Amino acid sequence: MAKLKLRGKDLRNIGYPEGPVISVAITVMEQHYKHYTQEAALALLHQVLEAPASFTEDEQLSKIAGKLIVEEPTEIAINAEAVPYRVYGKEFIDEGAIRQMDYAMRLPVTVAGALMPDAHQGYGLPIGGVLAVKNAVIPYGVGVDIGCRMCLSILDIPHTQLEKQASVFKRELKAGTVFGAGAEWKPRIDDEVLEHPAFSEIGLLKHLHAKAAGQLSTSGSGNHFVEWGLVEITDAQNEFGLATGTYLGLLSHSGSRGLGAQIAGHYTKLAREICQLPREVQHLAWLGLDTEEGQEYWTAMNLAGDYASACHHQIHRRLIKAVGGTLLARVENHHNFAWKETHGGEELVVHRKGATPAGKGALGVIPGSMTAPGFIVRGRGEAASLDSASHGAGRQMSRSKATQSFTRHELTRILADHKVHLIGGGLDEAPGAYKNITEVMAAQTALVDVIGTFLPKIVRMADGVSTTTITLLLDYSTTTLPLLLDYS
Repeated sequence: MAKLKLRGKDLRNIGYPEGPVISVAITVMEQHYKHYTQEAALALLHQVLEAPASFTEDEQLSKIAGKLIVEEPTEIAINAEAVPYRVYGKEFIDEGAIRQMDYAMRLPVTVAGALMPDAHQGYGLPIGGVLAVKNAVIPYGVGVDIGCRMCLSILDIPHTQLEKQASVFKRELKAGTVFGAGAEWKPRIDDEVLEHPAFSEIGLLKHLHAKAAGQLSTSGSGNHFVEWGLVEITDAQNEFGLATGTYLGLLSHSGSRGLGAQIAGHYTKLAREICQLPREVQHLAWLGLDTEEGQEYWTAMNLAGDYASACHHQIHRRLIKAVGGTLLARVENHHNFAWKETHGGEELVVHRKGATPAGKGALGVIPGSMTAPGFIVRGRGEAASLDSASHGAGRQMSRSKATQSFTRHELTRILADHKVHLIGGGLDEAPGAYKNITEVMAAQTALVDVIGTFLPKIVRMADGVSTTTITLLLDYSTTTLPLLLDYS
C-alpha cells in the first residue's frame, strides 16, 4: 500500500486555517497514520478540526489539536530605544539601511548588532546587517537565499594557461554550469546531503526533496556566478602553505536554490503569524528556539546550508576534473546564515544577512564585481562587529536603476578594458551598480587581514533579465514580492 501523502491544499480545502497547524498536521499524519488512505486521513483531520478539545489527551492528535485551540497572539511592542551598534563605512551606506538597522536594534530579543560597509536597504534586516538575539531565530534575518556562500578553489594548473587555453576554459565553464530560475542539472547527481534525515522528518522538506535533487549543482540568478580567475597569494604566512605568487583559481557564488527559498518563505510566514509585530518590523518576526517551530526552522536552515555547500562542491569537482587540475587549497564561507555563538559571555544567535564570518583566524572570501578584485581574508575577531565583515562590495544602485543607467555597449567596453570575458550576465549586474570594493575594504581593516586576491577573467552568470522579470530571479515563485527581491 502506498504511503500517505498530504498537501497543504488538501487541509485548507477541509477548512484548516493558514499557519503552523498545517505543517504539524501533515507531519503527524504522514508519520503516524501513514497507512491511512487520503480519504480516511482527511476525515480524521476534519474531526480534530471540528472538536479539537476532544483530542487533547490523544498522544499524536493532541499536537494538531493544540495548534487549533491556541489563542490569537497579541501584537508585541518593540523597545523605544535602539541597542547601540557599530556602523562601518557609514559615509557610503544609504539612510534606508541605517533606518532598518535602527528598528532591528529595538526588538525585545535583540542583544547586539553591527552594520557592514557594503550594507544597503533590503526588507526587514538590511543586507549587510549582523544581528545577535537571545534564544530566537529570525528567518528573515537569515534571508531568502539561505546559505548563500562563496567557494574558492586554488589549482595546480599554471596561471598562464588561463590565457593560452582561454577557449578551453570558456567551453568547460559553459558546459559545466547551469544557471537560472528552475534550472536543473541532468542527469541528476547523487550526494549525501540528499540523504539528510530532515527530508523524511519535516513535512515541508519531504515535498522539497525532488526539487533539491533536480537543482543540485546548479546556480541561481542575479549576482550569482562561477568564474575562472587569477589568485594572488600575498601573505607568506598563509594557512595553505603556498608560496606567494599567482595561481589559477575557480570562484563561485550561489546559495540553496529553490529549497532554501521555500524554507525561507514558509517559516517567515509562520513567524509572522506567531510573532505579530508592528508594521515597520513585521519581516523581523522570530521563532523561539525553545519552540517546536523554532527547532524545525533551525534544522531546515542548517540543511539548506549543507545543500548550498554541496552545490558548490559538485560544481568545483566537475570543472576541476574537466580542465585536468588538482586542488591545492580551498576557502569557503556562508554569508546568509545564523550561528549559535558566544559573545559577552553568553550564547547568542548571530544572524549575518549578507555578512562574512570573521572570527579570529577564520578564512573567507569577499568578492568585488565582474571586473573588480575579490579578497581572501583572515578574520581578526573584532568584538564590535560581532566577528563579522562585509560579504562583497555591496550595491549602490538598484537592479532597475542599473538596467536604465547602463547600455550593453558600455558594459562590453568595460569588460574589454579589464580583459574579462562574460558568459551571460545582464546590465543589472554591471560593475557600476556596485560600490568601490577598495573603499569597502579600507573601511574594515579592523575586521580582516587580506592574505590574497582573486581577479576575475572568465565569468559565467545567468542570462540578463529585464526589470519586468526581476521577480523571477531566484525561482521563488511561491514567496511574496519582498522575498523575491531581497537577497545577497
